[in-house]
Amino acid sequence: MLGEIVYAMAPAQGQGSQQSPYSFLIFMGVIFAIFYFLLIRPQQKRQKEHRRLLDNLKKGDRVVTTGGLYGTIAGLADTTITLEIADKVKVKVGRSYIAGVMKPE
Repeated sequence: MLGEIVYAMAPAQGQGSQQSPYSFLIFMGVIFAIFYFLLIRPQQKRQKEHRRLLDNLKKGDRVVTTGGLYGTIAGLADTTITLEIADKVKVKVGRSYIAGVMKPE
């Protein structure tokens, strides 16, 4: 009797919805494409623009750092920039910490 109840509750074989393995791969491909075009590609574009900005820095440019310091470039090196933030006040910051170049007023 107990065996009959267990057998009656078990699903019959072959009646489940079988999906092809290709539908899963297509679904994952669509998800990856969405992530690529919404997240990865714009981030790469911003990094490329920032790298171009850092390569085009020159002495005398007014810049702002990611920490909020405004100054004029007094010296350039490979990895550091010397900023003059006031008369006779100079600080060294890493080149990658330059957030942007200010437009001349």
